[in-house]
Amino acid sequence: MFNIISIFKRFLPPYKKYVFWSLFFNFLTTIFSLFSFAALIPVLQILFGIKKTDVSYMAWSWDDSLLHLVDVTKNNFSFYLNEAILYSGVELTLLLIGLFLIVMTAFKTGTAYLGVRMTIPLRTGVVRDLRNKLYKKIVSLPIGYFTEERKGDIMSRMSADVNEVEVSILNAVDMIFKNPVMIVIYLAVMLLMSWELTIFVVLLLPVSGWLIGIIGKNLKRKSNEVQEQQGEMLSQMDETISGLRVVKAFNAETKIESRFAALNERMRKSFFVLHARYNLAAPLSEFVGTVVIAILLWFGGVLIVGEKSSIGPAEFIYYLVIFYSIINPAKELSRAFYGVRKGTAALERIDKILNTENNIPEPKKPVEITGFHDKIEFKDLSFRYQSEWVLKDINLTVPKGKTVALVGQSGSGKTTLIDLFPRFYEVKKGEILLDGVNIKKIRSHDIRKLIGNVNQEAILFNDTFFNNIAFGVEEATMEQVIEAAKIANAHDFIMATENGYDSTIGDRGSKLSGGQRQRISIARAILKNPPILILDEATSALDTESEKMVQKALESLMKNRTTLVVAHRLSTIKKADEICVLHEGRIVERGKHDELIALNGYYKKLVDMQSF
Repeated sequence: MFNIISIFKRFLPPYKKYVFWSLFFNFLTTIFSLFSFAALIPVLQILFGIKKTDVSYMAWSWDDSLLHLVDVTKNNFSFYLNEAILYSGVELTLLLIGLFLIVMTAFKTGTAYLGVRMTIPLRTGVVRDLRNKLYKKIVSLPIGYFTEERKGDIMSRMSADVNEVEVSILNAVDMIFKNPVMIVIYLAVMLLMSWELTIFVVLLLPVSGWLIGIIGKNLKRKSNEVQEQQGEMLSQMDETISGLRVVKAFNAETKIESRFAALNERMRKSFFVLHARYNLAAPLSEFVGTVVIAILLWFGGVLIVGEKSSIGPAEFIYYLVIFYSIINPAKELSRAFYGVRKGTAALERIDKILNTENNIPEPKKPVEITGFHDKIEFKDLSFRYQSEWVLKDINLTVPKGKTVALVGQSGSGKTTLIDLFPRFYEVKKGEILLDGVNIKKIRSHDIRKLIGNVNQEAILFNDTFFNNIAFGVEEATMEQVIEAAKIANAHDFIMATENGYDSTIGDRGSKLSGGQRQRISIARAILKNPPILILDEATSALDTESEKMVQKALESLMKNRTTLVVAHRLSTIKKADEICVLHEGRIVERGKHDELIALNGYYKKLVDMQSF
């Protein structure tokens, strides 16, 4: 019950009006159901010749007690029925009762539809809100979060888990809006008709509820297990598709197929247990309900035959119909509680992302910056991902308009150093200053606005050339995009495609060569026109011809900009104003190309290895 209340508080406040109207129409549905069932009483009385001859009209008085009003209603109903038979005949009376039944059923079904209709904006809205929150949270989380989590598991939480919340919890919410209203009103009417029978029923219901409740104990745990397996499967599928070239090259199809089949079989077994328990709720509750009705038939029959009951045979049949009508809502209500248990596991997996704290907090009182005017400083900087220090005591100044290159062996900390400046990771020791201001005091958005990135892997989207180049630049015109593409030496191959700038480039730019992808990435940076450039091994994955084309584009991009360059190919950084050599997280040499060659140290070794 606590889970349901907390779910209501969390999801329903923006949709209060829909909740109110749904409850209102469900209330009307229940009232019209009672009236339509009431048509049974006169029909049974007529068919079985049950007629009260000593009935006279009783005056209505709202000052009387509720029980007296019920007695007056039953008396006057019998009176009007006798009058109708007397003056209109049995046939016409039955016809009128049939018409009454049709009208009440029309009202009942109409309000039932409206009750469900009112929950549709709620259901679709909650799912939309949940997906938006998840997506916004994922976009806001630091890059370090995704190195520790599996991409497939995150995707599973955004898709399968959100769907599970909709199917399990929001279906349950529908039932919880409708069924308690019906059960309470039906029980109230039953109590007014015969308190002895109703007390007997109320004593039986907890026993049946306890029997049904035994099934749902392990649903949450099993559901959580299934969701985790779905995430593992998505991760495996993503890895397979991304690495299909390697799989085929090493003839590993059989190996990954057997691994997938084993996981798939585990999922099948988990789903089998989950669905078996979940679907046992309906037949079990129906069976228990039938047992209760059989006992009620015996008990009610004994009371009526012994003339100890306050209701007659026709009213007793009506009473049974009302009670039987409680069984289905009660059954749905029990399934609703199972649904909440089942869906809570998915919701907890979603909340694990939503409740993740961003370890790169934005400043509460940020320093406003108008641009980049002087220099970037790395002062006594040290950084570690876990226990080992990746960077140690880095001191580096990058004056405005200068190009500083970072070189060194793989794992020396070059990429980590340049990732700290845009605040992709948080500085552990020391500080980074932008024009004398610690970057922790500046909004991440304002820092990144000053930076253009070109990485080793050109990150492109399955969209048009135009949208990829204009990505992140609001209201970019076609003329501006074309100009940027020309500077990046990309215009000619773009125009050679079927639709020019409106051609799509495929998933991650799969329709393009490596050099073409990189030039689109450079065009994107040119269009942004940032004062600071970060080039992370932008030419290392290219062949010689593509490298020359990209290098020309990079030289155009670097003009009059402050540039931080990470490079393995030392030929691309000979003209840098300063070259810093990193080794095991420290800057061990710095200077211009010729000066470092003359030192005959780490840099000279790197140059000799590449020359060899």
